[in-house]
Amino acid sequence: MNHTTVVNKLTELGYKGFKEAYMQQMEDINYDSMGFSERLYQLLDAQDIFLRNKRIIMNHRLSKIKDKQAALDAIDYTPQRGINKAQIRSLSSLNFIDARQNIIITGKTGTGKSYLAQAFANKAIFDGYKAYYVRTPSLLEEIKIARLDGTYTNLLKKYSRFKLLILDDFGVIPMGEDDATNLFEIIEDRTQINSTIITSQLPVSEWYNYLNNNTIADAILDRIVHSSHRIELSGPSMRKLKSSIKTDEY
Repeated sequence: MNHTTVVNKLTELGYKGFKEAYMQQMEDINYDSMGFSERLYQLLDAQDIFLRNKRIIMNHRLSKIKDKQAALDAIDYTPQRGINKAQIRSLSSLNFIDARQNIIITGKTGTGKSYLAQAFANKAIFDGYKAYYVRTPSLLEEIKIARLDGTYTNLLKKYSRFKLLILDDFGVIPMGEDDATNLFEIIEDRTQINSTIITSQLPVSEWYNYLNNNTIADAILDRIVHSSHRIELSGPSMRKLKSSIKTDEY
């Protein structure tokens, strides 16, 4: 059997990673000294890496994450930001996802809440988890539409299946009459199953009054706050700081 026949079969099967590694082996005489098992393992490993990278690309595309370059190792630990480096290092292991715990990131506008949340999400996707990003106002509007067009049950299933859900900008608009209840149902479906990261300009101490529904507020705070790691960002707006740096460069 010639090599062309093998390559054609690999193409037919869609084993792209395996095929590329096989063609490399055929062109490199250094592989001639390797045993069959070692060469086969390298081919299988190449296919495994190819499939893993393909899943990462697909999950990134489906995640709706805005900043796909956000990275935990690029965080600015300037003292005035108040970021605990040891805490971030610990959370970067993503053990909180396996433990089905949550993260709450609070701070004034521009302090880097969204960036940090998306950095965790990017790391989660790279490590094989499915993550999804949505602004809380957009989610609440999506729920209202789903209730009207009969797709609400499917929407709940959609948001319950992600191992990590980013709810960005919680608290930036007033809570409507049914918004607290709708948000609670999303959170309830994820409680003790998957993890959620919530970013908010509002301190957690103000969440109860903001939700404007005592019963629902108790339920949400019980399910989220008490099982969450808390990160409070401080310091000046990072957007303004970056803008001033660019201005100084010209």
